[in-house]
Amino acid sequence: MTHSNLLYAHSGGVTAVINATAAAVIEAARSYAPRIGKVLAAHRGIGGVLAEDLIDTDALDETALERLARTPGGAFGSCRFDLPRDDGGAVMDRLFAVFDAHRIGYLLYNGGNGSMDAVARLHDEALRRGYPLQCVGVPKTVDNDIVGTDCCPGFGSAAKYLATSMLEAGLDIASMVGRKGSVFVLEVMGRNTGWLAAATALAADGDPERAPHVVLLPEVGFDEARFLQRVRETTERLGYCTVTVSEGIRRADGSLLMEKSRDPRGYVQLGGAGSAIARLLHEQLGYKHHWAIPDYLQRASGHWLSATDREQAMAVGRAAVEYALAGGGGQMSAIRRLQDAPYRWDVVAVDTRPIANLERALPSAFLSADGLHVTQAACDYIRPLIEGEFTQPVRGGLPDYRAFELPRLARLLPAWAG
Repeated sequence: MTHSNLLYAHSGGVTAVINATAAAVIEAARSYAPRIGKVLAAHRGIGGVLAEDLIDTDALDETALERLARTPGGAFGSCRFDLPRDDGGAVMDRLFAVFDAHRIGYLLYNGGNGSMDAVARLHDEALRRGYPLQCVGVPKTVDNDIVGTDCCPGFGSAAKYLATSMLEAGLDIASMVGRKGSVFVLEVMGRNTGWLAAATALAADGDPERAPHVVLLPEVGFDEARFLQRVRETTERLGYCTVTVSEGIRRADGSLLMEKSRDPRGYVQLGGAGSAIARLLHEQLGYKHHWAIPDYLQRASGHWLSATDREQAMAVGRAAVEYALAGGGGQMSAIRRLQDAPYRWDVVAVDTRPIANLERALPSAFLSADGLHVTQAACDYIRPLIEGEFTQPVRGGLPDYRAFELPRLARLLPAWAG
């Protein structure tokens, strides 16, 4: 029996359009039958492969695939799992045993920086073992920080949600100006890069009097005195000030302003920077303060998708299937910008080895001279990615996000004890 089955898996934080990628992969793979046999999905990423917890996507008919493509979250479940480098090969042995048992010849891994490292390593391991596997990376992350692609599916919709949130919050606080002065702080995701924070600048549309008045980014060391002076000047002029804070902002010495926790592997969960900044403004300037953290909301906003983002999410999925069939193991389907206005793009293959585990920060041309905002160039880059609306079907006044029937395949191997 040939190894013609295809396995798809999510990895890392999900997005509002990751299921659109999954649906595109399944649909494209089915169109290549019988070159591609069964189309399977791992329940909770690589963790699901190790547990031999695999889903038979045959249960998803055309109507279900259409629903899947417009549903946020990760329908197949995701995980945060880095392939160990010091396990003596036990994890690799298990993965390839599962691949062989289920005749997997194609693996499409949909994730971020670390997932592209897994793609490169699994590709190299398949070559070393002489196993017939084409492992292809499919990019996604709201952080927009994968090297090698102009943008990352998931970012455009999160950016649209956050820019809208800042626009609406700015209108709210402007209508409630009092004698004391008010500040509003919005803390956004992004880890070590400020792409999502920069996206909120779209709400101002180039007007310095509109929200957000300050954007704090991880790429710029936090200068407390300069920041307080800017907020004071803005509040004295307008009666209020709005601030975007990226969760990963750092002091001048490079230390994080705030972190929630750190696990034994060294993974840091960020959070609290917005609260810290809001308290600082209240304590130092005496202003009335509010702060908000959208958290999962910014990456789960399926009701306000960017149509461009959704289209790109599906395109990288379809392209990944084609690369796998063409023997493009170790590659990632990347978005290439062809033109800014009108925005034009296509999908190209890039090698995952030189880009794995790297992070793409905001370029210096996107940072304002004083480090307290972003430039027009940043807005020009981001704006096309949020354009276009996708109207969700509604049931009972809410988006139609019904659950899916996802039958598991029978396990063929002993339970994984790792």
